[in-house]
Amino acid sequence: MDNPGVSVRRRVRVWFGEHVIADYCAEPLLAERYAKAMARRFAGLRVTNEALNGEGPSSRPLPDERLWGLGPQ
Repeated sequence: MDNPGVSVRRRVRVWFGEHVIADYCAEPLLAERYAKAMARRFAGLRVTNEALNGEGPSSRPLPDERLWGLGPQ
């Protein structure tokens, strides 16, 4: 691992044929727990648990700017 301070995230997907019906990104321990739970819940469907390659939905930091002008009232 190049940078020990950065934790690797994992992507868990539940597949129905070629269609993804669940997609979850988390730290390795949470991802493993989620994958086991999904395998029990959706017995017979393929569940994958892969390292996130930097292109996933949760791999980018959120933008620093505000997305709206008004706060809650």
